[in-house]
Amino acid sequence: MNILKLVLAIAIGLALGGIVNMALVAIGGYFITPPAGADMSTAEGIRAALPQLEARHYLFPFLAHALGTLVGAFVAVKITWHYKQVAALAVGGLFFVGGVIAARMIPAPTWFIALDLIAAYFPFAWLGYIVARYGTRSAADVT
Repeated sequence: MNILKLVLAIAIGLALGGIVNMALVAIGGYFITPPAGADMSTAEGIRAALPQLEARHYLFPFLAHALGTLVGAFVAVKITWHYKQVAALAVGGLFFVGGVIAARMIPAPTWFIALDLIAAYFPFAWLGYIVARYGTRSAADVT
């Protein structure tokens, strides 16, 4: 029963983290507008716009990956009773696999792909675990 609850927690964490990810990707263009004439909705459009993109254009994709993973791991840890680290790292690992697949499909500079794969997935999954486990403790619980 614990394993079933763990799998369910991971699935719910992935779903909610995915919603956060997609929401941030969707609203990113409103805060940091793409270059004039760039079609950022397809891989071909991104490939064509790549020479015009600046570092700031990669902020929301990074935040989407990092915060999506953070929320997913947090939710998975909060739902499951046992194997909390496993839940968080499974969410991070599955988001990482998605990041690797996306990096192969969607063109981006090497510096961004490296930064994204190294800093967005496992570190934020771990942070989600830490916040979920220890972020709600009161001062009386710690002492």
